[in-house]
Amino acid sequence: MQVSLTTHAGLERRLDVAVPAARIAGEVDTRLKSLARTVRLKGFRPGKAPYAVVRQQFASQVQSEVVSELLQQSFSEAVTQQKLRPAGGPRIEDLSANPGADLRYAAVFEVMPEFALQPLEALAIERPEAAITDADVDAMIESMRRQRPVFTVVDRAAEDTDQVTVDFEGRVAGATFDGGMGNGIKFVVGAGQMLAEFDAGVKGAKTGETRNVTVNFPENYGAKEVAGKMAVFAVTLQQVEAQGLPALDDEFCASFGVESGGIEKLRAEVRENMQRELDQAIHGKVRLALLDALHNAHPIDVPRSMVDEQIQTLAVEAARRMGIRDANQLPPREAFEQSARRRVSLGLIIGEIIRIEGIKVDRERVNARLAETVSNYPNPDEMRRQYLQSAEAMRDIEGAALEDQVIDSVLKRATVTPKVSSFAELTGFGQKVAKSIRLSE
Repeated sequence: MQVSLTTHAGLERRLDVAVPAARIAGEVDTRLKSLARTVRLKGFRPGKAPYAVVRQQFASQVQSEVVSELLQQSFSEAVTQQKLRPAGGPRIEDLSANPGADLRYAAVFEVMPEFALQPLEALAIERPEAAITDADVDAMIESMRRQRPVFTVVDRAAEDTDQVTVDFEGRVAGATFDGGMGNGIKFVVGAGQMLAEFDAGVKGAKTGETRNVTVNFPENYGAKEVAGKMAVFAVTLQQVEAQGLPALDDEFCASFGVESGGIEKLRAEVRENMQRELDQAIHGKVRLALLDALHNAHPIDVPRSMVDEQIQTLAVEAARRMGIRDANQLPPREAFEQSARRRVSLGLIIGEIIRIEGIKVDRERVNARLAETVSNYPNPDEMRRQYLQSAEAMRDIEGAALEDQVIDSVLKRATVTPKVSSFAELTGFGQKVAKSIRLSE
């Protein structure tokens, strides 16, 4: 077999391969003889058809099969001969596979980049440190109170944050429509629970007052009957309730799962949950800082084919998060380019660390990672069973566990400097919409 290597720009390579006609003919002949021993042809007993007849009828089919297999086989032999590591499958060009002639083709592909792993001791990162203060716990308790507001009936015009009770009847072009009528409907003014024009139309109204509110339904509104149309609602305000914070009593504690021990027990559980959140935030920031340091220390020219694969993965992940089913609604591919390149680069770097350091998957870590993953589901035991039955899902779990092992190994070698911070800075608490806290049961 003749092989000629040409180096193109970057990581692209071209192999010109010629497989001797004799090798092809020999393989075709061997397969035809084997076929002749079993084939059933009209007019002949099984396996008794003359070789010439079998060859005449099946030579073309067998020739195609042999050429297809020899393409894969000879490419594998060629890259081994040239000591190349393809980053993906080849693009076959200039294929010539005429019967009786040499099989000739060009395989164009990218190779894995070669790079030297930099000394891990040269990596320097900061590790944030923070303590949860009583003030932090107080702020979290206040956030929790805002999640359980109490409403008191008032005799005044409706304002933002008030809860109102309304009756309404809507008409489009003078005609009522399905879903356009409601009685005793409650919502919080200014909370975005209703269409903005309806919400604004109620604001300033008093108990017993009826207003005509014009609403323009958006084109993408869920009810197609009124989507893109204008409706006029006759809205009667039945009640206005001012929003306030609940008392820090046993009832409030029970609403968060603390049945005994009162506010002190609640504060202890809140602090415990905050500590878990803080630990996770610190772990995440240290991990990100270390990956950034590794990425910056190893500027690698990554294969385009691997980047394209990661772009596809990122697009699918984005679609799942955003609930998008139409691919045309996703951001352009360019939006994922930088993240995809980073993922590929870090994957290569981590792979090289694993190879050089001889790191093996720790089964205890895999089991811990699996337990952590399934704990987020309503039925952890059932999810664990499903994970264990899925080879693909377990590969993901093992990959994540192995990456954690690499990070821990590198952290022992890198220079880590503590940096004083706070709970709010590390978790974003107070800078984002407060979320519900799940207390231990």
